[in-house]
Amino acid sequence: MDRRTAKELLHIEAWLVRAEQIVQQGESAYLENGLLQEAGDSLMMKLGEAAKRISSMKAPPPSSVEWEVAVANRNFLIHQYDESNRAVTWMTLSDDLPAWHTLLQPSFEKARTVLTADSDESD
Repeated sequence: MDRRTAKELLHIEAWLVRAEQIVQQGESAYLENGLLQEAGDSLMMKLGEAAKRISSMKAPPPSSVEWEVAVANRNFLIHQYDESNRAVTWMTLSDDLPAWHTLLQPSFEKARTVLTADSDESD
């Protein structure tokens, strides 16, 4: 894994943690709070953009993680924002993203190792 991919993966990890913070507020809070909805949209758009970048770097995701799904979700949220279904965005935040967080853990660990090794070499 190269340094650029490692950095992108750690951005993804941070955004997944933020998405978990939204989910911890609960579904009814999310459905009633436009600010939480916008925050969730923003995180999903960032995740989609990062997935697009990682895909172009030829970094394969673990099985059951499809970068293309995140990219398609990003594109929908950006271009069809007026058609967003909050029940669907909640499912993405509460079901899909936590699963990705779990599945991507080995990649996040490897990314940290790569960046730590790079840091040690520059000392």
